[in-house]
Amino acid sequence: MQFEIITIFPGLFAGFFEHGIVRRAQAEGLVTVTLHDLRGFTHDRHRTVDDRPFGGGEGMVLKPEPLAEALASLEIEPKSRRPQDDGTRVVLLSAQGRPFTQAVARELVGLKRVVFVCGRYEGVDERINELYCDMELSIGDYVLSGGELAAAVVLDATMRLIPGVLGNEASGEFESFGVQDAAISAHVEGVPRSQHGAGGLLDYPHYTRPAEFGGLAVPEVLLNGDHQVIRKWRREQQLRKTFRNRPDLLEGAALSKEDRALLERIKKDRY
Repeated sequence: MQFEIITIFPGLFAGFFEHGIVRRAQAEGLVTVTLHDLRGFTHDRHRTVDDRPFGGGEGMVLKPEPLAEALASLEIEPKSRRPQDDGTRVVLLSAQGRPFTQAVARELVGLKRVVFVCGRYEGVDERINELYCDMELSIGDYVLSGGELAAAVVLDATMRLIPGVLGNEASGEFESFGVQDAAISAHVEGVPRSQHGAGGLLDYPHYTRPAEFGGLAVPEVLLNGDHQVIRKWRREQQLRKTFRNRPDLLEGAALSKEDRALLERIKKDRY
């Protein structure tokens, strides 16, 4: 899978690409990541990429011409002339975009190439969005100085879903916001699973050695080897954590009759 990033600060990505699974995925040829300096597509001695907004207001806006040239260098035409089944999507990182979720990451991982346009200053000339961008994504309800951090987040979340990128193929399924496919989620390599994917819930708590730390012991249920009991405990912990931290997720979660009974008990404990 190819990732292309158009930015005025390519150096911001240096450390991110030199460590962890991003570096390993590139080394193994599973992913290619290419940075494109937007200033390289300017034609004045000051390498100007921004200008004042029409209508007045604070800040500066990224000009359309350099962005259009950068996209053209990647053989990306305006949407009106581009086949939608070409396996490429242009993504604008913007505070005004639709929320980025695990579901969007799964949508992106089915593509051959994703091109990120990193906004800066007050944003990008809207005509670039209208003419070229297939998606406008936001990673949260807050404002960043630019789209570079957002691009790194979207790239990481998407890339780890590519087969072979993670050491354990099931790791991307059995976690917060994981898939809900019972066929692949019920049991893997003898490891007890508490849910069919995450089922739209947050993940359960995890523990490792030592068995006691800082005066706190690992829950006894995890030490008794009874996988059925462990599964039930983990599912309850998922429900508890989701109810506490992200109650909004419960509305769309895949809940069984047993889950709903557990949730009612959790609510009574809370109140």
